[in-house]
Amino acid sequence: MERIGFIGLGIMGKPMATHLLEAGYPLTVLDRVPEPQVELVRRGARPGKSPRQVAGESDVVITMLPDSPDVEEVILTPGGLLEGLRPGSLVIDMSTISPAVSRRVAAASRERGSDALDAPVSGGQVGAQNATLSIMVGGSVAAFERARPIFERLGKNIVHIGEAGAGQVTKAANQIVVAVTIAAISEALLLAAKSGVDPAKVREALLGGFAQSKILDLHGNRMLQRNFAPGFKIKLHRKDLAIALNTAREVGMALPATASVAELMNALIARGGADLDHSALVTVLEELAGCQVAAPPAPAER
Repeated sequence: MERIGFIGLGIMGKPMATHLLEAGYPLTVLDRVPEPQVELVRRGARPGKSPRQVAGESDVVITMLPDSPDVEEVILTPGGLLEGLRPGSLVIDMSTISPAVSRRVAAASRERGSDALDAPVSGGQVGAQNATLSIMVGGSVAAFERARPIFERLGKNIVHIGEAGAGQVTKAANQIVVAVTIAAISEALLLAAKSGVDPAKVREALLGGFAQSKILDLHGNRMLQRNFAPGFKIKLHRKDLAIALNTAREVGMALPATASVAELMNALIARGGADLDHSALVTVLEELAGCQVAAPPAPAER
């Protein structure tokens, strides 16, 4: 089995790295925060000391980082991953970043005699924990086929989209759909509440019709339960919408619905909600509506 280096052990990265370790891959792990790295080392992983060192000890290096600048720092800067990369190695960036940065990473990897894939994921923390992520991949077919056994340990829906950057464009599209749908569900449940109709029953009815979606099921329930503990933080989704809007500007098109939802996210972040789950978007619309999506009544005490 190929030796894997895994850099970035956050909410998503830690369970993903754990699956690879449990599958028997020789694994070297690195994170800025010591606790997840120590935990995985206790379970059999090797400790990484720097991106360069991790690359030098690995056949495949996976990065799972918050944003484009983090990926550039870890991979492209002096002392970074590329300097330790051996010819024939493979870099797989599973972060959600700018397609332009992914293309730079791919070009720089090829200059080192290696290859690279951009392979962002969808499915959130639950998908990472259950190894049911959707993985959208940009890069060469040969690199994709090489990485497929690794991806199969992490997800269920694995699609090669096209050349470098195509995975990130797909993830931007995914994040548009999720964000606009969360906003639509928020408005629908608030319309019900403002009209004196039970939002929980409205959601139940919609789940059986054409408006049914996983987001209505999971995030609609979060709104009703007032459960905004982060599965995916609003500040990260806002970052993803910025990627989509910047990409749209580069290709010369407008994304008006996306821009509107991004502004709602900006408002939530401005009032201290950056680390809440993205379903907390409903709270901004509640303030505008002057009412709240009611939680189901607590069960009566016996």
